[in-house]
Amino acid sequence: MRPPLRERAELTVTAIECYHYQALARNSMRIRRRLTIPLIVLLIVAAIALIVVLRKHAPPEAARLLPGADGFFYINLKWIRTFSANQLPPVSREPEYQKFVEETGFQFERDLDQAAFAIHYPQAWGNGSAGTATEPRFSEVFVGKIDSGRLTAYLKKLSSSIDDYRGFDIYNIPFEGRTVRVVILSYDSVAISNHPNPDVIRGILDRSRKLASPFGGPWLLRKFYRQVPLASLSFAILRVRPEISSFGGLGSWSLLFPHPAVAVISARYLPTFQTSALHLRAEAFTDSDADAQAVTEKTSAFLSLFHAAEGSVGSHGTDPDVKAFFDSLKVEQAGSRAILSAIVPPGFISKALAEAPPETGVPAAIGAPPGQPSVPNPPQKTKPR
Repeated sequence: MRPPLRERAELTVTAIECYHYQALARNSMRIRRRLTIPLIVLLIVAAIALIVVLRKHAPPEAARLLPGADGFFYINLKWIRTFSANQLPPVSREPEYQKFVEETGFQFERDLDQAAFAIHYPQAWGNGSAGTATEPRFSEVFVGKIDSGRLTAYLKKLSSSIDDYRGFDIYNIPFEGRTVRVVILSYDSVAISNHPNPDVIRGILDRSRKLASPFGGPWLLRKFYRQVPLASLSFAILRVRPEISSFGGLGSWSLLFPHPAVAVISARYLPTFQTSALHLRAEAFTDSDADAQAVTEKTSAFLSLFHAAEGSVGSHGTDPDVKAFFDSLKVEQAGSRAILSAIVPPGFISKALAEAPPETGVPAAIGAPPGQPSVPNPPQKTKPR
């Protein structure tokens, strides 16, 4: 028996509504699927872009492993060799360095790719980070082509003792009245420190075991690395105080800096119309415009002396590369910053290297001191306290 007309109409309307609901549900699912895939791709792209930006503004990983210090220096020798392979002079080797090369197979001029240094000022230099030391101390991270087996055997010969720290061997090497500590971080990196506190090199080792983070690194390095120009092959970030003696023996920094400041120095190769040139830049970040003006005026006075000396050096006075370098020297003030810049032509670098006195090669940074037996008594392995 067929249902009444009204009931059939209601059933028809219900069926139509169900059909439209199912159709809308299917369309909604299709739309969600279509939106989900682009949204996921967009999120992935945004995450990659964020990582790239953070990495671009983060110090190199070798520098981020360094401990807190009063100054930092970094150099990318791999890229420098790429840009100046035909300009570097041959390196002669002292017997001590030659022995190091023969035993480890490592040549600094060929195998070292990156080097990062932390400079620890003594306490007398404005409450420095060198602890009980009365002179500057250094911590380094070297990255390059390392034969860990041969290097381990060499370090064992030099070590007076070996500390076992979290499964890694820290080699304690006596050198000129202090202890140089060395640890092999990985297949291509080594850390060295002569800081009196053994926790300094242990901290480097701990940081090397953690996932690399663009937010890592010492505070001073993180704060001022953003001021380092992009594509810099080398940079230095130094805390400057007037009472600090200059490393070159030219007196104290008070000749240029009336008050404490931070200096950021960088070098990078940039293309010019005909060739590439080395661009140098040094910025002094001071506490006031007056301090920056004082630094600018004193630096300008030194530049005037350089220009005066340029005309009294005989044939160099007419050398086009030397003249181009001196002409490019420029100092300016930008608020509380004093900025010195220069462009070094390739010819200037070639002449400077060619006329420099013959180098004896890179000294073995972990070699035995003169007069000390090359193979001391076998080291004793100890656990850290």
